[in-house]
Amino acid sequence: MALPSAVRALHATASRMGAPRSVPRGAAPPLPTSGKGGTKPVPPPVPPRGAAPVVDFGDPQEAFRSKSNAELLRGLLVLGLCTVGPLVEYNRELLQFGKRLLGQALFERLMKMTFYGQFVAGEDQEAIKPLIRRNRAFGVGAVLDYSVEEDLSPARAERQELASCTSAAEKEPGGAERREKQFRAHRGFGDRRDGVISARTYFYADEAKCDQHMETFLHCIDASSGSSEDGFSAIKLTALGRPQFLLQFSEVLVKWRRFFHQMAAEQGQGGRAALEMRLEVEKLQEALAKLGIATKAESQHWFTGENVGESGTVDLLDWNSLIDSRTKLSKLLLVPNIKTRQLEPLLSHFTEEEELQMKRMLQRMDVLAKRATETGVRLMVDAEQSYFQPAISRLTLEMQRRFNRERAVIFNTHQCYLKEAYDNVSVDVELSRREGWHFGTKLVRGAYMDQERERAAKIGYEDPINPTYEKTNEMYHRCLDYVLEEIKHSRKANVMVATHNEDTVKFTLRRMMELGIHPSEKKVCFGQLLGMCDQITFPLGQAGFPVYKYVPYGPVDEVLPYLSRRAQENRGIMQRANKERDLLWREFKRRLFAGTIFNTNP
Repeated sequence: MALPSAVRALHATASRMGAPRSVPRGAAPPLPTSGKGGTKPVPPPVPPRGAAPVVDFGDPQEAFRSKSNAELLRGLLVLGLCTVGPLVEYNRELLQFGKRLLGQALFERLMKMTFYGQFVAGEDQEAIKPLIRRNRAFGVGAVLDYSVEEDLSPARAERQELASCTSAAEKEPGGAERREKQFRAHRGFGDRRDGVISARTYFYADEAKCDQHMETFLHCIDASSGSSEDGFSAIKLTALGRPQFLLQFSEVLVKWRRFFHQMAAEQGQGGRAALEMRLEVEKLQEALAKLGIATKAESQHWFTGENVGESGTVDLLDWNSLIDSRTKLSKLLLVPNIKTRQLEPLLSHFTEEEELQMKRMLQRMDVLAKRATETGVRLMVDAEQSYFQPAISRLTLEMQRRFNRERAVIFNTHQCYLKEAYDNVSVDVELSRREGWHFGTKLVRGAYMDQERERAAKIGYEDPINPTYEKTNEMYHRCLDYVLEEIKHSRKANVMVATHNEDTVKFTLRRMMELGIHPSEKKVCFGQLLGMCDQITFPLGQAGFPVYKYVPYGPVDEVLPYLSRRAQENRGIMQRANKERDLLWREFKRRLFAGTIFNTNP
């Protein structure tokens, strides 16, 4: 559902409120070699235009060509430890105990030799440059992410979340009753880290903290620009403002879209894909009149002005356009009640401070998008929980409309474990096609499944997640295939296939070959986390495919929450598949028998 035009006006207002001073970018260091035991970098070959590059994911020498002997041994140790249940389950406590026992200096040294060295690139912008430049030499780019988190207690995290997700109007008698359960803060689910192992979490403290997060993201954008070509930088919108705003807009967008689907069902179109639903104009005009949105004459004037409904029908994008262009700030939070067919206020009012907080969030987004455009870095907006995501996607889409005119600078993230993932992807692609801008997305399966399921069950709303892992895989491939087909037809779509699933990567390579999408076009890229699945990443890079490592960085002490999650995530992955560890052992033994394991020269 389109964001009301008032929010676009707020974007414009926010962009005039001033931007922070530019952060100087450092010069890139000389290109390093791979270190002891590793092979010196060889520029990745670019296959001929008509050829299908051959990628072997079972060749240990190719997978770990960039790794020194020490890095190879570290990988074996760390990934092996990640399969030991008690170590992983109590890793936070063990890390804290180790720090007290060893002292800060020795603890940090040990971490850099093991878990930190495996999953984190370095402490700051300068420290990460050697790894980024070395990976680049092997055909692997970087998505930079400053992975520092506040180590809040669960109780404090819940207090901050409840306070920041509840508006002044909701605190008044009966104020919260107007809100749907899904889009309200609930005690017991305030700590959004609970049950989540593969996503960074921000909790709102105040506006000054959001400004600090914006500065951090700006540094990250500059670091990406200064250390690699065609790099990405990742951001999260919950870091940039009060999440109350995201909850409220998500509810507004969902209710207006649900109303469209309800009207479509009444016209006998229930169960169709979103873009296949078309409302008859006359019946739509009658419904708008009943809601008090517009008389029949007024709505007819709208259709004429927006050049929609000329065929006698209106689809979802036409509907979005109508609501978008006709909704004013005073009606920003008016939503349709399907049962009564009346417009009702979502909240009784916004306070002046709440309006300012909304504008500041949009301002921060605008500053980051402009910096990314100026520095040639692509900005990747990470997905979050389903009750925030409609607003996050809509705000990201607004940035895409502004900044993706010449190339894909802003990338959204689509979570394929959501039941509505295909509708979301297809609607966004169709909008980009009609308006002529470059579509960009990162496709993921999703990071919040257990948390989302538990929340829906306990609070009492429909589970937004696909029922099985197999259904999620089907959804991922369906969404991916839709974008690949769009690339074939327009060459204006772009997708990052962010997955550790080898079958999905092979599916993508096969479809690219069938559709004539060559890797040198850089319309399709791949992404994996640093320290994981090198047997997928590096063979892709050496075969000439655009591929990226998600590169976290930050001080040892402050990235411990990130390292804790990596250990937990690896336990699940390593228990399902031993291929990466088997390949590591094979490469170690190959070097040992070849007599290179004790080499002292690069």
